[in-house]
Amino acid sequence: MSTMTTAEEIRAHTRAMWAGVADSWAEHADYVETRGAHVAELMLARTAPQPGERVLELASGGGDVGIAAAPLVGPGEVVVSDVADEMVDIAARRAEARGLANVIPRVFGVEAIDDADSSYDVVLCREGLMFAFDPAGAAAQIARVLRPGGRVGIAVWGPPAANPWLSLVFRAASEVLGGPVPPPGMPGPFALADRDQLAGVLGAAGLVEVAVEEIAGTRRDTTFEQWWTRTTALAGPLAQRLAAMPDVVKDGLKEKLREAVRPYQSGEALEFPSLNLLATASRSR
Repeated sequence: MSTMTTAEEIRAHTRAMWAGVADSWAEHADYVETRGAHVAELMLARTAPQPGERVLELASGGGDVGIAAAPLVGPGEVVVSDVADEMVDIAARRAEARGLANVIPRVFGVEAIDDADSSYDVVLCREGLMFAFDPAGAAAQIARVLRPGGRVGIAVWGPPAANPWLSLVFRAASEVLGGPVPPPGMPGPFALADRDQLAGVLGAAGLVEVAVEEIAGTRRDTTFEQWWTRTTALAGPLAQRLAAMPDVVKDGLKEKLREAVRPYQSGEALEFPSLNLLATASRSR
């Protein structure tokens, strides 16, 4: 990837990056939903969507959180949005398959929410805000579209050391490629992994009652190959880099990772710790 010189170039790259992995997200949609179900459940418990309210899910991917919210707000509606058309299509198809007529697909990113001020009672974003080029600007957008008294739930990945299932891949890829992945200036999965930083981003946007909690979990895969396939297929910042690797380099990366995951291996299976940060806040009345 050439060096990015403007924010708009970086955002265009981000759109292309997620569009490029949309097929993999469609293939693994049920797995992603299961993996994130506990976090989604807590997000909804903390923000408490009510019948008749309007909910926005940002960076929706497969739309899991919005789909889970839809039965709670009927006859209200849930807007599932993503920066990539291809991702929004996945969420729309999954909602339609479940007969959820109150799920509305929209295409926009977290930094440019295409809706009027005070449009939503609840805004949700699971594992998406950390990929914003300008998290502070995204938080300001969230605050803008919330109605007075509206609630927000934001989940991101915690520190790399608490998420070896993902950080090991990024570390090994950086070593093999001879430079950091993602490159300097590009957001990545651990960009908001500090709880004080995350709270500060929401507080600076004028949101109140900001709280950040840790959600510990476990990632299980039946084989190394299953973990490798899922993790690399879904990781937008990595997928393009891996696809461009010569086979000999990619094979070397896999062997490096086979050694790195041994502390988490039991027989053929892998079991990793994981940690999300869940931030909640509201707009003052």
